[in-house]
Amino acid sequence: MPLSHTPTAQVAAPAATVAPAPRHWLRAGGLMAASGWSANQYSSLLGAYRAHLGLTAATTTALFAVYILGLIPALLAGGPLADRLGRRRVALAGLGVSALATCLLMTGPAVPALLWPGRFLTGVGAGTLLTAGSVWIKELSAAPYGTAPTPGAAARRSGLFLSAGFATGGLAASLIAQWAPHPMVLAYVPHLALSAAAALSAARAPETVPARAPHTGAAGPAAPVHRVPFRRLVVPVAPWVFAGPALAFAVLPGLVDARLHGWQTVYAGVVTAVTPGAGLLVAPLARRLTARHRLATAAAGLLVTAAGLLLGALAAAHAQPAAALLAAALLGAGYGLCVAYGLTEVAALAPPHHLAGLTARFWAVSYLGFLTPYGVTVLSGAFAPPAILTGVAVLALLTLAVLLRPGARHSAPLS
Repeated sequence: MPLSHTPTAQVAAPAATVAPAPRHWLRAGGLMAASGWSANQYSSLLGAYRAHLGLTAATTTALFAVYILGLIPALLAGGPLADRLGRRRVALAGLGVSALATCLLMTGPAVPALLWPGRFLTGVGAGTLLTAGSVWIKELSAAPYGTAPTPGAAARRSGLFLSAGFATGGLAASLIAQWAPHPMVLAYVPHLALSAAAALSAARAPETVPARAPHTGAAGPAAPVHRVPFRRLVVPVAPWVFAGPALAFAVLPGLVDARLHGWQTVYAGVVTAVTPGAGLLVAPLARRLTARHRLATAAAGLLVTAAGLLLGALAAAHAQPAAALLAAALLGAGYGLCVAYGLTEVAALAPPHHLAGLTARFWAVSYLGFLTPYGVTVLSGAFAPPAILTGVAVLALLTLAVLLRPGARHSAPLS
């Protein structure tokens, strides 16, 4: 009788381990969506803060930028923490900080000074989530947890979840702010609900870092192997991941909203949805370009970003909201291509024990692009906005020239 149970157990066991595998990375993906949502819900409310709280354009863009002051240290610390303590623990801690930040932002109408720590902690939570969450999704996408065909495909999934959060967070906040009472309080409620749902889902995903992983001698010498190609191939492109979207969110709407007559907040929300939405739509193109050569994805991203900036300059010169919306779509497409390139390159360069750390460096350099709107605000005292946007487009093209210089063209196609 015991013998008759043995084959059944042996046959059933593989089915039990294989069937749920594709769902694990989806459970963790909600964390990345929540991160994107938290970062972008404020972006579509810039006009509302100026109108209802009397904040100046310089103050709102400074609040936009202070996010980076919390994000970059969290990114750099989150990678080593995720390697030591595990992906799930660090990612859930980042989600908790992000929810706390949202609560502080909700108190802004009553105590405007709390907007500053709210935005700072938004950056801390997002940085922690980006590092731990993106690596966790990549690992859950690969064997033995998932079935992603290549490391690059697994790495790009976190960027798709992030884009989905970016696209929906800003739009939802703007629609609530346009028509609901207490707009700068209720606009943040959806993020709290999403965070709770993401935490419940991610808690069921397996941890991919073994408990108390031993420190082997292999970890030390592996670091210099990827340092030089990272500087040559990733660092030049990384700031353009968010430079274009940040300009689309924080600068373009304010340059063309004179003709919108009461629809400024909704328009800003549409921009914050269209920009990362375009990044999602170019994902198939990014896969095809990456299959040919990874640098092709970066080159396309920089070219599209430059085109979006030039169109944005034209839209600003003539105060054309429709042209600015098309420019935002191009900037979003550039974002999608650049982030796909960066995550794919990092996945190819980093050994497993350095993946979280190198991913953190990529996101840290990428988020420097969020400082661009503040730079535009500072320069606008001496130059017209269309001239500034044209100058930024020239910088994107110069970056492309640096990337394609002979010394950097050794990057091989993905196998």
